[in-house]
Amino acid sequence: MVKGKKILAIIPARGGSKRIPKKNIIDFHGKPMIAWTIEAAIKSACFDEILVSTDDNEIAEIAKNYGASVPFLRELNKDDYSNVSDVVISEKNRLNQKYDIIVMLMPNCPIRDEFDISSALNNFIDNDRDFQISSFKYGFMNPYWAHSIDKEGKGVPAFKEAISSRSQDLSKLYCPTGAIWVAKDENLQISKSFYGPGYIMEPINWKNAVDIDDYEDLEFAEIIFNYSKR
Repeated sequence: MVKGKKILAIIPARGGSKRIPKKNIIDFHGKPMIAWTIEAAIKSACFDEILVSTDDNEIAEIAKNYGASVPFLRELNKDDYSNVSDVVISEKNRLNQKYDIIVMLMPNCPIRDEFDISSALNNFIDNDRDFQISSFKYGFMNPYWAHSIDKEGKGVPAFKEAISSRSQDLSKLYCPTGAIWVAKDENLQISKSFYGPGYIMEPINWKNAVDIDDYEDLEFAEIIFNYSKR
């Protein structure tokens, strides 16, 4: 725990995922996927409470077995179109406790570890930030080179000006990841979003930033995990 700050971690884990059924609790290297996030949160020693927000009894039991708190099942936003910030705010307010900082850790980022969490939180506190979104720098899959393809098969560049530019002359681009989102509780209540005024993009290692949404992502995460643990 961080001295002088009361910090809550919330792990949103809906049960009705469609692209990968039971995604949050499928096996990932010998454990339910959500277990990796719970254990990283515990090992970081940053939190006064680690709460799993779920509408699914099976997820709730697994989360409790790995050391998370599940004081209630989710009432708000059980569908594919829910705003995760709304979920976090709703669940925090149901606790009826005061916190200084709220941290959201998505369970589909199983490679993010305790060092990523503690580093992100320390940077947030040390720099007195209001909102912070984890991100990673684009590498070879640079969006500047993105094209759509028309009916005739011709390429249509998304950024026409970038086609004639050298890569070193283009500004670096970063992609948000659900690994570690941080906000001051009072600011989050006002803005209703982690993307609040002046939010900071906090880079983390791209390998640890992997978000698993479909089976291709899962395959990629498996490759990264196997490589990083060699």
